[in-house]
Amino acid sequence: MQRRKFLKAAALGTAGAALAAPMVNAQGARTLTIVSTWPRDFPGLGLSAQRLAARITELSQGAIQTEYFAAGERVGAFDVFDEVSSGNSQAYIAADYYWIGKHPGFAYFTSVPFGMTTPEWNAWIKFKGGQELWDKISGEFGLKPLACGATGAQAGGWFNKEINSPDDLQGLKMRIPGLGGTVMSKLGVSTVSLPGGQIYENLVSGAVDATEWVGPYNDYFMKFYEAATIYYTAGMHEPGGGLTFGMNASWWGGLSDWERALITAACYEEHAAQPEEASANNGAYLARLVNDHGVQARAFNEDVWDAFGDAAEEVFSETRDHSALAAEINDAFQAALKEIGAWRAAAEIEFSNQRNRILGLI
Repeated sequence: MQRRKFLKAAALGTAGAALAAPMVNAQGARTLTIVSTWPRDFPGLGLSAQRLAARITELSQGAIQTEYFAAGERVGAFDVFDEVSSGNSQAYIAADYYWIGKHPGFAYFTSVPFGMTTPEWNAWIKFKGGQELWDKISGEFGLKPLACGATGAQAGGWFNKEINSPDDLQGLKMRIPGLGGTVMSKLGVSTVSLPGGQIYENLVSGAVDATEWVGPYNDYFMKFYEAATIYYTAGMHEPGGGLTFGMNASWWGGLSDWERALITAACYEEHAAQPEEASANNGAYLARLVNDHGVQARAFNEDVWDAFGDAAEEVFSETRDHSALAAEINDAFQAALKEIGAWRAAAEIEFSNQRNRILGLI
């Protein structure tokens, strides 16, 4: 008898949950207008953004109808921040380090030089206070952020010449945003922050001599190999590359608990899928770049890495000096990195180094 009562109650609870979305639908669908920094059907990043927009509508069973606008369709790629902060649209999908001109603290919520890898960054955001700091800085601009994608560790970039010493960086014109770009500036590089859709034309025309983008899977479709053939496969600038679903804070505050939970779930689902997709494909596409297009894969030597490290220390010091909030974010980030990174070095990295040695991968 008790078992039958329990099963009946469980069935009623399941039915109630199933009815939740149709009940919202009956009250009329909510519109969510999303603007993006990526072009439409853009390999990797753009397709991920479109996938997320569609997923929100799908999970809500139509209760939240998304309108997705790629870069340039509603506003320019770098105008999405102001578009959403003002309330003209409800959300953007972008890399928050694009906004360091508004506040340098935003860089830590994409990636910073010598910073956290994607698993480390996830741990900080979800369990070590990172989300609260992200909410704090975004809240100053009327925004509410959620993680919605990540690239994993990014490649060092495309060059027309080998970088054998820090002196070889002098005078280069390079597309590289965020604090990684500031590091390069310290080493004599003239840096620019171009939207993804404008990189190829600038590299082909010679307006820039070098560029970083993401990694082999994403870079392959950009056809950078038509203009530069030397590819550095590990960079200091973006060890994680987290992406943002940034919402207008007033709009977010007006949602029901169910709507907020659904959007969060969709964002976290895509946040997991995107780096997994890149990881699954980067090796194969690096081989295609090398074997089919004659790309020369290289690694920066230790002299160059040391120069990167020295410049990064200067950049972090200057970032801390910007404001109390910038110092708070930097110090929290660096403390979490040391704690999380120490265990990963002792366990996962030691294991992977030994595994790769035994399997002949290094």
